[in-house]
Amino acid sequence: MSTTIAPSAHLEGLSADQLELQRRAREFVEAVLMPLENEAEENGGRLPEATIEHIKREAIAARLNGGRFAPEHGGQGWSMLEWFLVNEQFGRVTNGLHWHVPSAYNVLMRGTPEQIERYLVPALRGEGGDAYAVTEAEAGSDPAGIAANAVPANGGFRINGEKWFVTSGDVARVLIVMASVVDGDQRLPTLFLVEPQTPGVEFIDNPRFTHNYPHGHPTIGFSDVEVGPEAVIGGVGNGEDLQRAWFTEERLGIATHGLGAMWRLLEESTDWALNRVQGGRRLMDHQGVSFPLADSATDAAVGRLLAVHVAGLVDGGTDPKLIHAKASMAKLFVSEAAGRCADRAVQTFGGRGYMRSNVAERFLRELRVDRIWEGTSEIQRLIISRALERRGVEATIH
Repeated sequence: MSTTIAPSAHLEGLSADQLELQRRAREFVEAVLMPLENEAEENGGRLPEATIEHIKREAIAARLNGGRFAPEHGGQGWSMLEWFLVNEQFGRVTNGLHWHVPSAYNVLMRGTPEQIERYLVPALRGEGGDAYAVTEAEAGSDPAGIAANAVPANGGFRINGEKWFVTSGDVARVLIVMASVVDGDQRLPTLFLVEPQTPGVEFIDNPRFTHNYPHGHPTIGFSDVEVGPEAVIGGVGNGEDLQRAWFTEERLGIATHGLGAMWRLLEESTDWALNRVQGGRRLMDHQGVSFPLADSATDAAVGRLLAVHVAGLVDGGTDPKLIHAKASMAKLFVSEAAGRCADRAVQTFGGRGYMRSNVAERFLRELRVDRIWEGTSEIQRLIISRALERRGVEATIH
């Protein structure tokens, strides 16, 4: 495995500080996280608490925690491009080990000073993070389908509902819960900060999934959970706008991590194809091996250009609704391309590619969910097609 960033890893126009940030992230990934991949795999994604604390300390020392949050809250104040550079490196690691790097969801940027002090600041120190509870048995990406409700009561709200696939809900210090505030005939999508130990919060199930990641994705019930008005984040009725911003960043994050995965897969499988000899010839000399690698390299290069373009739009202050569609494009393209890349890499390695000790096998399992969570590929296509209708072809594809 190479330990020096090749010139192709540099984006044109990066500053010296940005190149140094990229270098720090790569060194952290290769020196701290990659050596733990097999241990995590053998233990179902879980690592000893001492190891987790070591990861957190090293991440904080490398100034990789809390990327886009303000420095006064313990973050780094990165641009979206800088966030891309770091998350691309995180994506090169299997078993979701970058989840241990202290951070939080962007929703907390909209918190009150009290909410920020109570939840965001400790999260960026690695003292307990958050979990986003939106999906339900009959609803996912569309807030209009959310059945969970919050009825005004005792000066605050009484929340009832059930949430599925609450990633990191088993370890979170606070749950970010989407529920509709009932106001007469109106149902106002609203986000609430609910601590897991609040009476009425019940962990119903913690199912196992295909990948081995550090945290679970439990099903959580809310039965007459009473919270005060201070639990509302971003204001009553603003949940849909906050969620759109959350989805945009999460979808771009999935694309960025997928690009890191493709980078790693291409490194490993190309090295194997160049050095493995069969029938007196290198595997790379067989078009049945080299052409699929060429296709994956093309996918990775195109996907990287698209994701960087979206990051630039964010940094340039482009209309958030247009960015929303562009982020969907990035997620759609990269998540589908990364799946193809992993499948090709397994085939390149042959029988070795089917072993769990092989990076291609792990990514083959792990990348599959990227076409599902934070909106399925079908949802992304719906968003993109609506952008074509509402904003026009030129704005959507340029």
